[in-house]
Order: sequence, then structure tokens, then C-alpha cells
Amino acid sequence: MLNETAKGVFTIAVTPFLPDGAIDWDSVDRMVDFYIEAGATGLTILGMMGEAGKLTAEESVALVRRVVARASVPVVVGVSAPGFAAMHALSEASMETGAAGVMVAPPGSLRSDDQIEGYYRQVGAALGPVPFVLQDFPLATGVQIPTKVIVRIIEDVPTCVMLKHEDWPGLEKISALRAASAAGGRRISILCGNGGLYLLEEILRGADGAMTGFGYPEMMSRVVAAVATDEGRARDIFDAYMPMIRYEAQPGLGLAIRKHTLASRGVIAHPTLRQPGASLSDAARAEVDALALRQAAKLRALDLD
Repeated sequence: MLNETAKGVFTIAVTPFLPDGAIDWDSVDRMVDFYIEAGATGLTILGMMGEAGKLTAEESVALVRRVVARASVPVVVGVSAPGFAAMHALSEASMETGAAGVMVAPPGSLRSDDQIEGYYRQVGAALGPVPFVLQDFPLATGVQIPTKVIVRIIEDVPTCVMLKHEDWPGLEKISALRAASAAGGRRISILCGNGGLYLLEEILRGADGAMTGFGYPEMMSRVVAAVATDEGRARDIFDAYMPMIRYEAQPGLGLAIRKHTLASRGVIAHPTLRQPGASLSDAARAEVDALALRQAAKLRALDLD
């Protein structure tokens, strides 16, 4: 079961599709193996990057079963939904298949601090004993969750065991949360998203690792492993990947870029996004490929090819 000690890299997984939009199950298996070989200590599926909103309820459960059966690491399942009935149903089905926990993002209708805190109290009640991740991603949800509210949720809802930190900018939030736990508050795991854009600084501020879907997940495991013993080495690794991280960070195109990268690397058979979804122009694909070539040269110089 997921708990407050989780650390490392929980890679956010894509959902592979065939050109006709059907789930590509062979690519699902290959992708799970790839992420784990790249250093993932956990996987997160059915998140925003997994195009969860485009799947039927039956497809969602089938995907959870397939990934959990294949994976040798804990699996977290995104169960965000407009209502608690659907959230509870997917959570229950996921835990029955062997998932480690679930992740919940706030609905965009929440505006006040009291509404946000009240919502996550209701999440805790709806999910019962299931441990969950609070996804703090204002860029996508439109919900700003102040640090003081997260602290109150941590204290009031014991099944909230992890924060997926994707506030941007958000380094001060990490420092404040760690200061609160150092002062006697409950400490939970903090794993960070945003494509790894601020990963190095986030770890130095007290984060426990990454939970994101950068197309080169080995970057995250390499940085997390190196930063504890050789910060200079960690910075060199991070710098080698930074041009690609920057390019991926384009709003609206990030998933298409990641799927192109994964297809180019032979991880998934097709870069298909289920409709509606963005697609890359020939010029964009050429730019990604050029960045990949330069990145490979930099990694060879670091003996990391």
C-alpha cells in the first residue's frame, strides 16, 4: 500500500493507442517494462497524461488490470471524477486488482480555501481506507491550493499520504511544507511533476522524487540517484536533458511530443492520441528529433548513453 515514505520516481504512464483509437495492449506491456527498466520505483496511470477522460469506465478498469499484472512496482491510479460515486467505483476496482493507491485532482469548481479543504475531507470519506495522492496542478485544474490548506488537509485526512506537486512556480511551497513537518506536523511524501522542469531544485528543497511523464524517464531516476551523493553530477545530467524538457513543456503539445518520443524509441508502436487531441507538424517532429540527437551526444560525453 502507498504510504508517506514513498520516494524515487513514479513515472506517469501514457495510454498507448492504435491508429484507429483502440488501446494498444502490446504497447502497454512494452511500456511498463520500459519504465521499470528506466528506473521507475512506481507507476501512475490514468492521469491527465494517460488521457483518462477519453477512456470508458470498462477500458479504465481493463487498463488498471493489465498494468498491475505486468508491473513489479507499486501502481497509483488516477480516479479523479466529477462525482464521488464514479471515483469510489474506480478506486475500489483498482485496489481489488492490486493497485497501491489512487490520485485525486480537485474539480475546477472549487474557489475558496474552505471549499478545497472540505472537498478533500469528502474524498477521504468516500475512499475509506484507500491511500491517496493529492494532485496540486493549478495550470491544468485552475484551482490554487495554498500551502496552509495543504497542511490542514494533511492533518485532517490521514489517508492523504502524498502530494503530487505541480504548482508553478512552487519551490517555496515545498520549503514551507517541509518546514511545517519539521515543526511537528505530519510528513507526507512529495513527488513532483511539470515534466521534470524544476526537478533538481525541487529535490534540493525537500521533495522525495518525481511523478511525471517526461519522454526520457531515465533522466529522473539518474538525477534522483545522483543528487544525494554528487550534486555536480546530478546537475550535469539534468543540464543534458534540459533542452528536451523545455521543448516538452509547451502547453497543449507536451503529450504529443512525449508520444512521438516514445514511439521513436520503440516503446509504443504509434504516437496516436485519442481524439480530441493535438498532433505534431512535420516541423515540430523534426525539432524533437534534432534535440534528441544533440541530447544523445551530451549523454555520451557523460558516459550515460
